[in-house]
Amino acid sequence: MSRNLELQARRDAAFARGLGCQLPVYVERASNAELWDVEGRRYVDFGSGIAVLNTGHLHPKVQAAVARQLQAFSHTCMMVTPYATAVELAERLNRLAPGPTPKKSLFVTTGAEAVENAVKIARAHTGRAGVIAFGGGFHGRTFMAMALTGKVAPYKTGFGPFPAEVYHAPFPIAYHGVTVQQSLDALEHLFKFDVEPSRVAAIIVEPVLGEGGFCVAPPEFLRALRTVCDAHGIVLIIDEIQTGFARTGRMFAIEHTGIEPDLMTMAKSLAGGFPLAAVVGKAAIMDAPLQGGLGGTYAGSPIACAAALAVLEVIDEEDLCARAEVLGTRMVSALRAAQKTLPAIGEVRALGAMVAMELVKDGDPHRPDAELTKALVKHAAGKGLVLLSCGLYGNVIRLLPPLTASTAIVDEGLSIIVDSLRELTTSRAGSAVGA
Repeated sequence: MSRNLELQARRDAAFARGLGCQLPVYVERASNAELWDVEGRRYVDFGSGIAVLNTGHLHPKVQAAVARQLQAFSHTCMMVTPYATAVELAERLNRLAPGPTPKKSLFVTTGAEAVENAVKIARAHTGRAGVIAFGGGFHGRTFMAMALTGKVAPYKTGFGPFPAEVYHAPFPIAYHGVTVQQSLDALEHLFKFDVEPSRVAAIIVEPVLGEGGFCVAPPEFLRALRTVCDAHGIVLIIDEIQTGFARTGRMFAIEHTGIEPDLMTMAKSLAGGFPLAAVVGKAAIMDAPLQGGLGGTYAGSPIACAAALAVLEVIDEEDLCARAEVLGTRMVSALRAAQKTLPAIGEVRALGAMVAMELVKDGDPHRPDAELTKALVKHAAGKGLVLLSCGLYGNVIRLLPPLTASTAIVDEGLSIIVDSLRELTTSRAGSAVGA
């Protein structure tokens, strides 16, 4: 038995079934956009730990910052005896958050915690209970975050009942025939049929659906949400957990629209692989909860804060926002060139280096090909590439290489994707003829 298979067998025996494993490859070491498993095999990493490593595995600047912090102390609890790195990071994030309104921050440990606390803050500020989210959105696995998530299987199956006063509207996806106007009309229907606007504390939305398939929210849709929230005193929460920190060609994806969120949730690439999440928003809203109403034992870990400060320096010094645009253009061009001879690629879409291709049968957007998607992830892994799937129907491949990856590494990964897809579709066609 191989070392990977042995570890997988031990994992299956030791961990709860609900903890999935897309690729049973056990990592021994990693550097920038490459991984090596316990058997010495090399992989190009197009997953980045699910969008956590925009600055790559073990960026030297992040590694050095963490090493320095470990020489000082690892934990004191920010709510007991705080430290300067957390204050400095909050100041930096407050300045980076879009819009002229003064900002304040809150640090927690995970993206789901950030979402939970954003809802708490919105409710404290408005004195209301209702929250509106969108189909296809993913906001986490804790109970309020799970209720907000707009995808049942596997995230909500068997876990109800969920918190009350949560409502969903359709997200505009042109490829699937849902227009901006239809989404806005559905929001108005919610106000007429389910909950009056005066009972809604917040609307939460991802500017690009993450788990939902990398569908980009049209700027006019997000601007319309800003107008709706302003008209009714609703807090607009922009979930930047997967889109933030240069991935889309801006520090935050919402910057493409020119609007100012009331609150933003952040996590994933914030700390370059160390657990850290944040809520950043307008100071008057952030200050609504009573003192002691927010916090957590590991909230704002000094190690994670040191890493995050280094991440922000890397994004600035290496101009990763511009790099994201370059990489995104390169990936989209390669996939669209392949699309001309591979009808299984239904749509290629992107915002910066947040790139996806949707796989369908016979070019039909209404016939998602989840089987081919799953096979592509496995086949590409056999050629040394880590890929992630997503989408409401499990038929989307998302490309998330580190923004620090070399052009040669990105091209290598793209070649593996195209070659693998061609081999799989040729094999499928041959099987159909043989049958």
